[in-house]
Amino acid sequence: MEIGKTNTLKANRTTDNGCYLIDAEGNEVLLPNVYVPDTLNLGEDISVFVYRDNEERPVATTLKPKVELDKFAYLKVMDVNNAGAFMDMGVVKQLLVPYSEQPVKMEAGEWYVVFCLLDDKTDRLIGSAEVEDFLFTEDLDVEEGDEVNILMYKRSELGMNVIVNGLYQGLIFSSDIHKPVQVGDERKAYIKNIRPDGKIDLTLEPQGYRNVIDKVTQGVLDILEKEGGYFAYHDKSDPDDIRRVFKMSKKAFKKALGNLYKNKIVLLEKEGTRLIGNKKDVKSKQVPSN
Repeated sequence: MEIGKTNTLKANRTTDNGCYLIDAEGNEVLLPNVYVPDTLNLGEDISVFVYRDNEERPVATTLKPKVELDKFAYLKVMDVNNAGAFMDMGVVKQLLVPYSEQPVKMEAGEWYVVFCLLDDKTDRLIGSAEVEDFLFTEDLDVEEGDEVNILMYKRSELGMNVIVNGLYQGLIFSSDIHKPVQVGDERKAYIKNIRPDGKIDLTLEPQGYRNVIDKVTQGVLDILEKEGGYFAYHDKSDPDDIRRVFKMSKKAFKKALGNLYKNKIVLLEKEGTRLIGNKKDVKSKQVPSN
């Protein structure tokens, strides 16, 4: 059972206060009567969010939280006191953002992007507006040209700073913003460039295919064009053959084929791969929007 996350638990026993749910390790948590569905029977599974109440006891709810542990969200400050700012996280208990986690003093009624984490000392959920402390710039699992999900978290002199796939630090330059955007917006974007420092440049619209194709996919396309638009290799081909001909692993080859297929550049046939149209058509093809 994970505090701060949605868990699938089994209805174990009932009391005057509600239904106790149990996980595979035998840990129990109370689902108060107000949240117990009339249709729930003992022995059945139910999806609940687990957090600590004001007395630090684990408690479950069927309410959908606006943020979970290790996630970012755009939340509203409901109150401010000596402890910090309290944000609406969609359940009875509000999310505390201590003053030490506020780069700019938060104000009641305002909205901010925060990261949800467990406090080391109290083991309770807290929020942090120090967004960049929780973003990664190494071991990125994305490539140039990929469509990604973004959450806009801060304006800067260069443009709009964004969170990419809930993990990475990104930027949309002002010159690439052609429609109104604001902090808290969530939408699709496209990776324009990955800098040496691991930060990502993005655009809100897909770019021309030749501008976003990655080097591995380009290598496969070059060989396909050299072979006249068809070769007898596909996702079931022998890994040794792939390594010998394309100088890459089969995993990389399959990903490149998937990229070409997704962008309607090739047809994947039973015995091989075929280029759609002629070389001139491919160079001018645009990545379709989803």
